[in-house]
Amino acid sequence: MRVSRLAAVCWVTLSVARIAFGADPAETPFQYKFEGILIPPASADEPRRESVSVELAETYLEQGSLAWNGHRKCVSCHTNGAYMQFRPALSARLGKPSPAIREHFVASLAAFEKKSPEEQQTSVAPAQAIYLAAGLAEWDAHVTKSLSPETDRALKLMLELQRDSGTWGSLDCWPPYESSAFHLATTAAMAVGTAPGWLAGLQDEAVKARVERLQQYLATEKPRQDYDRTLLLWASTRLPGVLTAEQQKELVELVLSKQQADGGWSIRTFGAPEEWGAGNRAEKLRAEPEFATPPSDGHQTGLAIVVLRESGILATDPRIQRGVTWLKGNQRASGRWWTRSLNTDSWHFITYSGTALPLLALSHCEALPAKVATP
Repeated sequence: MRVSRLAAVCWVTLSVARIAFGADPAETPFQYKFEGILIPPASADEPRRESVSVELAETYLEQGSLAWNGHRKCVSCHTNGAYMQFRPALSARLGKPSPAIREHFVASLAAFEKKSPEEQQTSVAPAQAIYLAAGLAEWDAHVTKSLSPETDRALKLMLELQRDSGTWGSLDCWPPYESSAFHLATTAAMAVGTAPGWLAGLQDEAVKARVERLQQYLATEKPRQDYDRTLLLWASTRLPGVLTAEQQKELVELVLSKQQADGGWSIRTFGAPEEWGAGNRAEKLRAEPEFATPPSDGHQTGLAIVVLRESGILATDPRIQRGVTWLKGNQRASGRWWTRSLNTDSWHFITYSGTALPLLALSHCEALPAKVATP
């Protein structure tokens, strides 16, 4: 019997839910659920695959974003924001990303523009504006290869919300994505530096001044922990004037020094519990059974390899190859790579970027398996 790609993935993930939770799938608290999309929670107990399935990982990313759009109807850093930030760069290998996700971003941009100035600065709104710009910039850079009017609008809107300090308002919660004004600044810098031709063609002196303020902030502000230092290194590869060559080299060595014995990296070694956001997750993090020896995870291993590769470290470097080996051996049955949330043990939404980043890392190392045609 022939089954659809989505049906096949649902069958796998529902089977995983039975294994991990011992529960009836109808009672499973799905990680993503909207209409026909049913994706069970991620679990550390989920079995590992013998080989990497690009198809399962890609379907998880596509369906997770579509479900978030349909159910939550907003732009989130950890799901559709991550899709637009990472998936376009895989276009040459996986094909064009879902136009529906970009359409959601364009519609969200139009809705954001109609908000009052006060609403645009409230709660997670500044982060949403930054991820709108970053996602649209990545789409232009890797899909259409030209700057779109929507990206230009999004970048200018993002910079209008910039504070005098050079960064944006942050809630300092929900690490790692909305726990740091520094993190938001690095994402904004990526957007500015990635949008094709935007910075070079910039004529508006007021907007130029805001870009310079962003560069100055990143060049002088002290990151709170090594996770933000990793993002600073990545941003410096896109936006000039942020780090010197010597500073980049120092950060490359920092990231390499945190590689674990098994070849992977762990997000928990990139910041002390009190250094995530306002420190409001410290008690949870210190109580984790693996606190003393945190395991490698998909999010940080993928991020480390991507940043190191874009910083000039060769794919043939033995340290990169050890990371690649870890990724190849740790994809789970559902297509995800496991990463435990820094926030709660309920949804583990970080497994979403923890799946997108490994795909991007493998692609950067010419180690992404070819897609297999689905019957």
